[in-house]
Amino acid sequence: MATPLDPSAYKEALIFLGTAGVVIPIFRKLGMSSILGFLIVGTLIGPHMLGELAHTYPWLANFVFTESEQFAQLAELGVVFLLFLIGIELSFERLLTMRRLVFGLGGLQMLVTTIVLTFIGLWLGLEPAGALIVGSVLSLSSTAMVMQLLSDEKRFATHTGRASFSVLLFQDLAVIPILLLVNVLGADQTSFTFADILTAIAQALIAITIIIVIGRFLMRPLLRLVAATHSGDLFMATTLLIAVGAGYAASLAGLSMALGAFLAGLLLAETEFRREIEAIIEPFKGLLLGVFFLLVGMNIDLTQIYGYPLVFILSAVALIVIKAVIVWIIAGLFSIERHARLETALLMGPGGEFAFVVMAVALAGGVVTQIVSDALLIIVSLSMASIPLLNYLSRPLAKRILEAAPKIPMEAPPEGTEARVIIAGFGRVGRLIGAMLEEHKIPYIAVDSDPAVVAGERKLGKPIYYGDAARPEFLRRCNIADIQVIAVTMDQPKKVEDVTIAARAERADVKIIARARDDRHAVKLYGYGVTEAVPETIEASLQLGESVLVEAGVAMGLAIASVHEQRDVFRKMLGRPNRKEELALLRRRKTRGISRASEETWRAAAPEEPQGVPQDK
Repeated sequence: MATPLDPSAYKEALIFLGTAGVVIPIFRKLGMSSILGFLIVGTLIGPHMLGELAHTYPWLANFVFTESEQFAQLAELGVVFLLFLIGIELSFERLLTMRRLVFGLGGLQMLVTTIVLTFIGLWLGLEPAGALIVGSVLSLSSTAMVMQLLSDEKRFATHTGRASFSVLLFQDLAVIPILLLVNVLGADQTSFTFADILTAIAQALIAITIIIVIGRFLMRPLLRLVAATHSGDLFMATTLLIAVGAGYAASLAGLSMALGAFLAGLLLAETEFRREIEAIIEPFKGLLLGVFFLLVGMNIDLTQIYGYPLVFILSAVALIVIKAVIVWIIAGLFSIERHARLETALLMGPGGEFAFVVMAVALAGGVVTQIVSDALLIIVSLSMASIPLLNYLSRPLAKRILEAAPKIPMEAPPEGTEARVIIAGFGRVGRLIGAMLEEHKIPYIAVDSDPAVVAGERKLGKPIYYGDAARPEFLRRCNIADIQVIAVTMDQPKKVEDVTIAARAERADVKIIARARDDRHAVKLYGYGVTEAVPETIEASLQLGESVLVEAGVAMGLAIASVHEQRDVFRKMLGRPNRKEELALLRRRKTRGISRASEETWRAAAPEEPQGVPQDK
């Protein structure tokens, strides 16, 4: 005879679905973040608030959580799917291009913050082993909350998004040696050495290498086999198996499940199944992350905070301030713009979800006491609860601070300069172009709006000036009338477009070579009148193709010719105008003295001609 169903077994699921389907839409209607909504609801219906009252009023137990442990593993899956999707969006190629920020900015942030917080722990009376673990744990930030906020606001491609992701990625990598270090310290707290730390890191790297090698040979054939069945259900099941299975394999190796899922995502990013997998995982990630944020809210014990409110609140504020200041200073070393530095610093200031994982292991190993663990988790929970507010305040605060800062007057080049090229933006790409021009003894001037970049390059003797190349009056001061070429190298699409429009308005015949984010951006820039738009993704593919041809035995000359042919194909596909027709159009516009906007309006109204050039009327 079948066992009757116990309705109470579904209580937690029903409460969560009610929160996600009813309460969170109300928060969104009020203009509040869904993350903040889950945190508030989790705090209210958690075991430390209404859940505690359920012992006095039993009927209340049907609507609240009396314990949170059963939710912990389900909540971790939300972080697993989030990192899995991030890996798919990145790919190893993009990750390699970000290695300077990941291992430079992220590594320095982790090292400096851990050292500072460890010394604070020693000053507060913690044992050396406990102080080191506490310092390491508090150095971590919330990957789940920050990445979800950046994803919702589509800010991954911004300076803030790239800097934040780089720091968070290194922190996720650092979780592995931290957990291994906890195990070492728990086994013998009296004698741990620097060699133990290196051993932990080496074990982590070996485990990561094994996962990558096995995954590279198994994942694509498995997905092809399943895709051949033409069953969407089987493909979904296989995708979930890969995401969770990779995390489980990583956990068996002593790593975090989130990192294993991230590595699987990186491997799948290079396959033809990438887009389909993203569509499958997205809804699971959203729901399970909601569980995670609900769990964080449940862990905020307001009764303990009531006993020492100032201690916990000031400790959370101090943690945010210390970490934010460190990130602000270190980010300045990597020439990150000031507004992005401030936004990144505020987002990295609070603690992270991995504190709950690491502290559980540290407590079980006797590295920290119960009192220290409880206090630390309350501080981390309070700081994490402030992330939506900090994110909301970061951009207007950055704008106000930058507006209040003393303005550095724009410095135009001296009159009579022999420069033939203007380089707008003197970052990595701009410096490379400058070096090539110097090698061929072609005079140029560089323009950048970051005073730190200008000061640093001036010390090296570069002809660089502080200013905004999108301002027509500044371009005139740069003697644009005698310039042959303008290279627009900024990595922010909007700035590239502004400079292009301003330069084309000043000179109809000047050559404008602009950096494009992708093929869509290139099409847009051609519409604004650039002479040449260079999409980063296409050029990287062409360079890779050239190397493959040469290594495959094709003569260098033939390989280069093939690359040039493919580049011309891409130019036609992107709408690069015919040079003769463009020059004729520019001469006509200059003769008639009409604006580009008026010309485009006139062209749109005119009937199409076979040659593509409108006739005078």
